[in-house]
Amino acid sequence: MSQSYEITGRIVYKGDTEIVGAKEFKKRAFVLETPDEKYPQQIKLELIKDGCAKLDQYMAGDIITASFNLQGREYNGKYYVNLQAWKISGDASNNQARPAQQANAPKAAQPTASADDFDDVPF
Repeated sequence: MSQSYEITGRIVYKGDTEIVGAKEFKKRAFVLETPDEKYPQQIKLELIKDGCAKLDQYMAGDIITASFNLQGREYNGKYYVNLQAWKISGDASNNQARPAQQANAPKAAQPTASADDFDDVPF
């Protein structure tokens, strides 16, 4: 039986839903930056199948808590670890207030990241 973990952080990257393989397996990557640490960490998590839509209601900059399972596997002599999110929750009142704040605030340049930057797993 696998153990479940939680992480709270600010969304810094939200990938598009990808279709993988002939069976049309869906996955979506996102990155959370952990708060209040001397050296903030950026942690990549993935959603799969119907769970990909759970990220739609959130935007980059939103603070969320993700529940996830730790998964590992071997492929061609290399070992891979995935953090597979299964639940996302956030402060809805904070997220609803964001569009009004963004309309009045000047936009800051943010580095762009593609899904290829985070997808090093061959399957």
